[in-house]
Amino acid sequence: MATLTSCSFRLTPPNRFNFRVKIKTSNANFCLCGASLSKRRRMISKENCTRLNLIVRSCYNDKNNTRNENNATNGEGENRDNSNLATMSSTDEKPDDNSENLPTSLSNRNPTISSIGPSHNNFQVDSFKLMELLGPEKVDPADVKAIKEKLFGYSTFWVTKEEQFGDLGEGILFLGNLRAKREDVFAKLQSHLAEIMGDKYNLFMVEEPNAEGPDPRGGPRVSFGMLRKEVSEPGPTTLWQYVIALLLFLLTIGSSVELGIASQINRLPPEVVKYFTDPNAIEPPDMQLLLPFVDSALPLAYGVLGVQLFHEVGHFLAAFPRKVKLSIPYFIPNITLGSFGAITQFKSILPDRKTKVDISLSGPFAGASLSLSMFTIGLLLSSNPAVAGDLVQVPSLLFQGSLLLGLISRAALGYTAMHAATVSIHPLVIAGWCGLTTTAFNMLPIGCLDGGRAMQGAFGKSALIASGLATYTLLGLGVLGGPLSLPWGLYVLICQRTPEKPCLNDVTEVGTWRKTILTIAIILVVMTLLPVWDELAEELGIGLVTTF
Repeated sequence: MATLTSCSFRLTPPNRFNFRVKIKTSNANFCLCGASLSKRRRMISKENCTRLNLIVRSCYNDKNNTRNENNATNGEGENRDNSNLATMSSTDEKPDDNSENLPTSLSNRNPTISSIGPSHNNFQVDSFKLMELLGPEKVDPADVKAIKEKLFGYSTFWVTKEEQFGDLGEGILFLGNLRAKREDVFAKLQSHLAEIMGDKYNLFMVEEPNAEGPDPRGGPRVSFGMLRKEVSEPGPTTLWQYVIALLLFLLTIGSSVELGIASQINRLPPEVVKYFTDPNAIEPPDMQLLLPFVDSALPLAYGVLGVQLFHEVGHFLAAFPRKVKLSIPYFIPNITLGSFGAITQFKSILPDRKTKVDISLSGPFAGASLSLSMFTIGLLLSSNPAVAGDLVQVPSLLFQGSLLLGLISRAALGYTAMHAATVSIHPLVIAGWCGLTTTAFNMLPIGCLDGGRAMQGAFGKSALIASGLATYTLLGLGVLGGPLSLPWGLYVLICQRTPEKPCLNDVTEVGTWRKTILTIAIILVVMTLLPVWDELAEELGIGLVTTF
């Protein structure tokens, strides 16, 4: 546990909220400004706050000031301006007013508290008050009482118990018995809540936690959670986020052009190829030698960027008619595929799970459609002698990186073309391959990836947790994605591991056909990311397998 070393307060009456608190511990510094606490709230865990009971008492009066000045003159340094008492305890018991009861480790460290202005008595801040000031704003108890009396009833939902709701307990969860069809009750409660409280709160219908059994009317037991709008709804996009998104997009353009240059490896100068392929090469070549190859790299770069933009357009087209706001996309550059896709956040609360599934699948389906079109057209052009001058040589081992795409390429190009050290293909094949691979990675059922959101909406959070553990295991073992499994797994752990927040109606099922489509999509994703093992590659003639 950290030890309180110094504590200072600055009070400026008559505005009692205009104070400044500075607490310095052994491992953290906190600076709290009362006038801006409502704007700068920090998430503080209740568990940590219950371990810390900080009580600061400051007594200001003219007599004490005079006495302290006299004591200071006599050399008594223990009592200075505005004698103060600061204690830290791991228990919930309130310490005595006398300094004699202080622990030895703390009594030797007298904090200094300076005051400005008229005197104030008995100013006290404890850990729970700090949590309330810094944490998200909670539901007003008076509103809870009014809502419980006016909103719920015997014809809709009979409340039997109340619990905390939200990540930090900032909301209220009403548990009880449903008295009608859940969808009708939820619509009625939402309408009635708006009449009582206006747009102050958001009402959520969620599955009852730790329910002993299903609802007698069928389906899971439900409960209703309530949060303030400013707490539950995502904040607007800031200027810095726009700047970061622009920088990432520029880097993605650069990585896409780099991919286009690397695809011409058989035409690049030998010294450049040696530098990027020989691990013993130290001295970098003249990069101006790559400038003549930039123009020929642009078509592939356009294809890779086009797939990513088409993916994001699919999301926005699905979200617009449902009045769901999305953030700007944050493109993730990657030198192997050109891009790892983009991070797109929901900027409004989703109304139901169907909306979550539809918006999540629309982007990957749009990007996969364009990628598959380019991949198919590129394979057809690879067999056309009229465009032989536009073909590039790639190692045949490339087609062993995907079971599904390798089988399609084998069927289109034939055994003779594929069973060789290098294969001549059109650049559209590479663009389509990279687009399909990126789409497959983003459709993995994990975290808040598109596949994870769709899995959570279609099958629930429990299914997402199970599929996420399985996906992490396969990525860690290198079963999915080959050499890209590790960087992709790290990217998901850092940026995309947290599941999406619940919808307003987080109970109503999405229907059989959405679940079926998602299941088929996950199977295709696994086949796309599953490499071809050597025995099967040799039997099918996908690449030239070398045995020792």
